[in-house]
Amino acid sequence: MITTLLLIRHGETPWNALGKIQGIHNIDLSEAGIMQTKCLKKRLQGHFDAVYCSPLNRAYDTACILCENTGLKPTKVEDLREVDFGSWEGLTFKEVAQNYADAFNNWKTDDTQGLMFDGDGSIYNVSQRGKNCIENLIKKHLGETIAIVSHGGFIKATLIGLFNWPMSMYHHFALGNTCITTIHFNDALSPMLLGLNDTAHLKENVTSV
Repeated sequence: MITTLLLIRHGETPWNALGKIQGIHNIDLSEAGIMQTKCLKKRLQGHFDAVYCSPLNRAYDTACILCENTGLKPTKVEDLREVDFGSWEGLTFKEVAQNYADAFNNWKTDDTQGLMFDGDGSIYNVSQRGKNCIENLIKKHLGETIAIVSHGGFIKATLIGLFNWPMSMYHHFALGNTCITTIHFNDALSPMLLGLNDTAHLKENVTSV
C-alpha cells in the first residue's frame, strides 16, 4: 500500500519578494502569491484526501485556496510551522552573513546539527520535528494522498530528517513558492522521493528565499 505525500510550499509573500527571512513572522500572501496558489489549485484539481498546514497565515491561506470546491478544510498543525530563525528574521541572508559572520558560517558547514544563532537552535531540531510530524500524519491516512502546506525552510529540514541527509544539505537545494515535493511511503513508512521543487504550474520563475 502506497501513501502519497504532497509537500507544498506556500505562495509568495512581500518578504519573499524582498529576499527577507520570514521564519515565524506571520506575513500574508501577496497578490502574486495568491495567483500562484490559484495556478497550483488548477493543477491539483482537488486530487488529495486530506490537507494539513502550518498555522501561519501564508500557509493557511494557501491551503484554503487549494481546498476551495473540494469539500475539505485544512487542519492547522503547530509542528508544521516554519523554522524559527530568531534574530535573523527580517534580514536578508546577505545581511546575516555580514552581521553574524561566524554563526552564519557555522550554520552552513555543520553537518551534524546545523547549529543556529538562536531561535530553533539547529536544523537538526527542526528536522526531527518535521519527520515525527509527517510520520504521524501518514499513519492516519495510509493508502491515501495527503497535501501538507508549509514553508521552504521547514520542508528542507524535514527532507533531511526523513532521508537522513547531512544537515548541510539544507544549503544545497532551493524550493520555489507553491512548489510540490512528492514522496511515496510504503507500509513500513519508508520514504521514496519522486519529485522535488516542482513548479510546472507556474509560467515564470519564482523566488526561492
